[in-house]
Amino acid sequence: MKPFNVRTAKREELIDITRDVRGAIAKEGVANGICIVFVPHTTAGVTINENADPAVRTDIVKGLKIVPEGGYAHSEGNSPAHIKASIVGSSVSIIIKGGEPLLGTWQGIYFAEFDGPRHRSVWVKIVKD
Repeated sequence: MKPFNVRTAKREELIDITRDVRGAIAKEGVANGICIVFVPHTTAGVTINENADPAVRTDIVKGLKIVPEGGYAHSEGNSPAHIKASIVGSSVSIIIKGGEPLLGTWQGIYFAEFDGPRHRSVWVKIVKD
């Protein structure tokens, strides 16, 4: 497993971690296999989406405002973050081909923060084919 840290600066944001994941794959030296990216947090997630236009990240955060801010029983006051993390998910699996993550032309891997700013961890597990 190849963990790395992410420091978030806002309450809600998507941070491009594609370079970090590529680095973890390169360190393993695996030409073909599967890369699992997992976020061990209940108020954050990981997703794959467009990385050509930075406005898409902003739009995704804005779109998740469908989750109401108030009226929850959880005493910490961050229930919306838990719900958004459940919607986005805590892991993605990516095929490795030729030592690179097999992503579409416009795709990037994003850490999704919903309860920041914080210091977070991302775990990367690479399985050789």
